[in-house]
Amino acid sequence: MAPGTRPAGVARGARRGAVGLAAAARDLAVGPETRAVVLVEGSSDRIALEVLADRRGHDLAAEGVAIVPMGGVTSLVGFLDLFGPTGLDVRLAGMCDAGEEPAMRRALERARLGTGLDRAGMERLGFAVCVEDLEDELIRALGTNAVEAVIDRRGDLASFSRFVRQPAQRDRPRPAQLRRFMGTRSGRKSHYAALLTDALDLDAMPRPLDLVLAHV
Repeated sequence: MAPGTRPAGVARGARRGAVGLAAAARDLAVGPETRAVVLVEGSSDRIALEVLADRRGHDLAAEGVAIVPMGGVTSLVGFLDLFGPTGLDVRLAGMCDAGEEPAMRRALERARLGTGLDRAGMERLGFAVCVEDLEDELIRALGTNAVEAVIDRRGDLASFSRFVRQPAQRDRPRPAQLRRFMGTRSGRKSHYAALLTDALDLDAMPRPLDLVLAHV
């Protein structure tokens, strides 16, 4: 077998898994009233967008907008095939972390949604890139003192204080400590995505969140 080649059974299993994931997403997200789908990396992105939409007075379900967490940008090609022009052909938008920008660009071009795309070109299609990730965007928009106040209200301040005293964290900048803390326990990113989005002034929302919702 050539180096890097997967056994045929593994390849078929991967394809079946991708098809099953897409089918599940379709069952979850797309009904007869669905007119737009927002593709995001994970559940914390979905929750932040839902909180912002609610604060701006939008009922996404009533407006026919579904937000679908893909489990990573590596799945974007399959989701574009499902929901894009060659599939269900609904209006599309999406959001990813900065590190996934090249993968998002390639997937959009492969789906023939654009050619020679740069970040501005992707934004015109409704696909936004966070400067680092969602947590970074929210922390910078809110400010570290206000984020720590949210952590205190959530009852996690003592846990955060212990965390930043760890040798690996002690000399890191405060924003980096806050980002890492939010990823240290299952579900914590999603909790803080909701809390931080709710704590922000509406005119101070991170640009990627506003851009995606404005597109759909």
